[in-house]
Amino acid sequence: MKTIYVGNINYDATAEDLKPIFAEYGEVLSVKIINDRETGRSKGFGFVEMESGAETAIEELDGKEFLGRRLRVNEARPRAPRES
Repeated sequence: MKTIYVGNINYDATAEDLKPIFAEYGEVLSVKIINDRETGRSKGFGFVEMESGAETAIEELDGKEFLGRRLRVNEARPRAPRES
């Protein structure tokens, strides 16, 4: 399993909009678009977990136009630890 970072997502896009374009490259386990905690509005980025085909999806979808915006697609990096 691999997690993919997807940036520059149209603010009106939903996980259901994003899933089919990644499903063309392999099995999609989950799609999560990150929302602002206070407003509930999309922050314009999210994560896709794929069982297979992630490398091909990254190559093919990085820079592809989706709902009027060019996606930034790359392998997700582990989250940095938060300072308390």
